[in-house]
Amino acid sequence: MAAKKRGTGGISIEKMSGADLPEIMKIERASFLAPWSEDLFRQELKFSLSRSFVAKSEGEAGSETVGYIVYWMVSEEIHVNNLAVRSDFKRKGIASRLVEAALKKACAEGATRCTLEVRVSNAAARRLYEKFGFVVRGVRPRYYAESGEDALILWADLKEERS
Repeated sequence: MAAKKRGTGGISIEKMSGADLPEIMKIERASFLAPWSEDLFRQELKFSLSRSFVAKSEGEAGSETVGYIVYWMVSEEIHVNNLAVRSDFKRKGIASRLVEAALKKACAEGATRCTLEVRVSNAAARRLYEKFGFVVRGVRPRYYAESGEDALILWADLKEERS
């Protein structure tokens, strides 16, 4: 079997659907100590404030989900709730493309600010968000119950994204 294309050239960003959940759950379980349940993802797909995208790779076996982002659109703010990329697709710009798609969609819906929490120890995620103008605005002590780790509260002003 020939190797599948692993660059971002064969990656598409699409709206998440229930059909994506089996592959999403594999990524979720491999990515987090306290993964979301499939039922929680299903609730997000129905929740009016929730928005979600998947990154799909086209390969010989067809399309496969390799990453996703879930966020809420609340008035003029968005809150990123979940973002993950399959381990064999990391460091290929997929997370950046997912964040970019979410911010672009949110700005089109009138968002002016974005917030999220990130583990203090997650340097790769912090670098990703810094590329989009996120800055640390606070700390949530012991935010992650499974580890007791603190979360940094990041905010970004999206006014520049809108122009």
